Amino acid sequence: MTSVLAAGDHFVAPEVFVDALRSSAGAHDLQFSTLKLPWPVEPFGPVGNVHEASGTEQQLLDALGDAEIVATQMAPFTADVLAATPNLKFVGVCRGGPVNVDLQAATDNGVIVSYAPGRNAAAAAEFAVGLTLAALRRIPGSDAELKSGNWRGDYYAYENAGIELEGATVGLVGYGAIGKIVARVLKAFGSHVLVSDPFVKAEDAARDGVELVDLDDLLRRSSVVSLHARLTPETKNLLNADNLKLLPEGAVLINSARGGLLDYAPLPEMLKSGRLGALAVDVYDIEPPPRDWPLFDAPNVITTPHLAGATRQTAHRAAQIVAGEVALFLDGKRPRFVANPDVLAKFEGLQP
Repeated sequence: MTSVLAAGDHFVAPEVFVDALRSSAGAHDLQFSTLKLPWPVEPFGPVGNVHEASGTEQQLLDALGDAEIVATQMAPFTADVLAATPNLKFVGVCRGGPVNVDLQAATDNGVIVSYAPGRNAAAAAEFAVGLTLAALRRIPGSDAELKSGNWRGDYYAYENAGIELEGATVGLVGYGAIGKIVARVLKAFGSHVLVSDPFVKAEDAARDGVELVDLDDLLRRSSVVSLHARLTPETKNLLNADNLKLLPEGAVLINSARGGLLDYAPLPEMLKSGRLGALAVDVYDIEPPPRDWPLFDAPNVITTPHLAGATRQTAHRAAQIVAGEVALFLDGKRPRFVANPDVLAKFEGLQP
């Protein structure tokens, strides 16, 4: 019998993990225990030496017991937790990147860590397009004005009118699973789509009907820019005070990827001067942002509380991806999405 901990939360509940694992790995004799972490009712944050985790190390240790396999989204697998769980063999994280796991410690302790790329691609892409439309056409602001008793007919004046996606040049910074869906939707609107991504080949971009350019060229030419890159040390503040100056007057900027991709400091002044036409953000350098965050008082800003991936389909899809990884491991096969491939040398019996 294999002991499995379903360490869920208020989005991917423990029961969702259990159902997915029974569906995918039901041929194996599994004994389940569960843990429900407080995210997103309580914001995630650093725990021990890992980032974007929920709960405490002690909560996780108390729940782990002799578990050999864990399915989770936010549990803090720090160096201390991994060192204290000698029976653990596999941690499946249902996120695009297992930032809540110390990968080096996992490798040192012989624990495979898998993740779930693309699990929220459809949800995040739809949300990014929604933010874009909302920003271009003043939808949230005009709704709030009307409910407060103001009929803003002046929004129909030429100088205040929005712009259409049809015929617009839209730049996507990052062209992974989410960016590709956004591009497909934008092309259906009739947009010309520019892409900046060092990992994309020109022939692949041409096949998709998008134009691959460098970042500076994208910023100079795009009336709308949407961020879809992963946050790494190399991409931190990828858009900053220096290159934001390249944007055309009145450009619209969308960030529903990661707060650290964008330097928020120059944006309030750019919005007040009209240099930046509108800003829509779902992610922040500090989450949640403080009440005195300068952008709350800047004009033409749309803010949402990190909701891009929040669909019920995403929760089930994420659990199913992790369950599929667990099933491969239990079947003696290599999981598809291993974040620490060096550890596989300790599992010589796994079939490719």
